[in-house]
Amino acid sequence: MLRHPAHIVAFGLGAGLAPFAPGTAGTLVAIPIHWYLAPRLGAPAYLGLIAALFLAGVWACARTGRSLGVADHPAMVWDETVAFLAVLFFTPPGLIWQAGAFLLFRFFDILKPPPIRHFDRTLKNGFGVMFDDVLAAFYTVLVLAMVKALID
Repeated sequence: MLRHPAHIVAFGLGAGLAPFAPGTAGTLVAIPIHWYLAPRLGAPAYLGLIAALFLAGVWACARTGRSLGVADHPAMVWDETVAFLAVLFFTPPGLIWQAGAFLLFRFFDILKPPPIRHFDRTLKNGFGVMFDDVLAAFYTVLVLAMVKALID
């Protein structure tokens, strides 16, 4: 992991080295980052940071995938971290909402309903690694918005 800075990023600051469920560990990395940044950044800065982290992930995952010889190695979890940061931005405040968002995101990321599975199978580069999780994030935010609309 320490051979190149791209590996540190792609491995989610080490979360991808978790012996069990590295994608879940990568998703969890986003929570303290969000808790720290959300009260300190306005919406434009937060969204700009997510875009920058996405682009860094495209680079890091492409570089790390080439180094490992596996385009989307299971230890590369920066895609989960960045996508879940985006989910948390749109999640209503409160631990219950955040826990629900976490469960929904993991559900969509693991199940990969259409068209997520298609892009996961066909895009084999840094962008592909990052993009399928953006779709899982979109599905998560969509379900959260529907639930919120139902209870409001």
